[in-house]
Amino acid sequence: MLDVVENHYLPRTAAFFDLDKTVIAKSSTLTFSRSFYQGGLINRRAVLRTAYAQFVFLAGGADHDQMERMREYLSALSKGWNVQQVKDIVAETLHDLIDPIIYDEAASLIEEHHTAGRDVVIVSTSGAEVVEPIGELLGADRVVATRLAVGADGCFTGEVEYYAYGPTKAEAIRALAESEGYDLPRCYAYSDSITDVPMLQAVGHPYAVNPDRALRREATARDWPILVFNRPVRLKKRLPGFSMPNRPALVTAAAVGAAAATAGLVWYASRRRQSATA
Repeated sequence: MLDVVENHYLPRTAAFFDLDKTVIAKSSTLTFSRSFYQGGLINRRAVLRTAYAQFVFLAGGADHDQMERMREYLSALSKGWNVQQVKDIVAETLHDLIDPIIYDEAASLIEEHHTAGRDVVIVSTSGAEVVEPIGELLGADRVVATRLAVGADGCFTGEVEYYAYGPTKAEAIRALAESEGYDLPRCYAYSDSITDVPMLQAVGHPYAVNPDRALRREATARDWPILVFNRPVRLKKRLPGFSMPNRPALVTAAAVGAAAATAGLVWYASRRRQSATA
């Protein structure tokens, strides 16, 4: 499916992956609702509402209006949550909840892109506190995710600092291309949602993965390849070559690029790079 290993004298390239229903079989944020309930962050009513939202998301995806309502609901719901408690809950339940729903096909693609010398970047509308640990689990080199504002007390304020959605995903990709030297016409992107058309348009090799109806129509009209991922599998059951613990941990960083100026700060997590002087 992919090109042969790239010559190191050529410009750098990357593969950009949406997360929910592209790399994993569910919504990453909604998957943790029961854990947040057990941790005392939400009540039973919120658990039921997020379960319904997960059902709607899985049944047909979410259009722009649904995504906006979900954003408003989740940002209001998380107001007052202690950020460190959220991180601790995600860390404690990450393997139990996320490992079983990673698509085998997506994990294989990540392997192939790394073998070909490309960086792997997860670009997700879900919050960074959820996406960054998943990115580390997957061995991603970078993560672009939504950032909720945090007050001086270490709790979420209910405001959205940066929303990684629609056009802002494409802006983040262009900002990364500027800062990291990616040659976008030679880069790849994967998504399931019509809202990610700007991200797919930003690269030379776009792929629709498990597309919603609108994206399927768009991909067909544009002659974009359509992939079907339907085999969730625990990473530890895969070939030994897909070894997460041996990959360097993600560290938090920030970048501002000219292409993302209108979106403000583009936050992402970046893998520590090995160097001969380290």
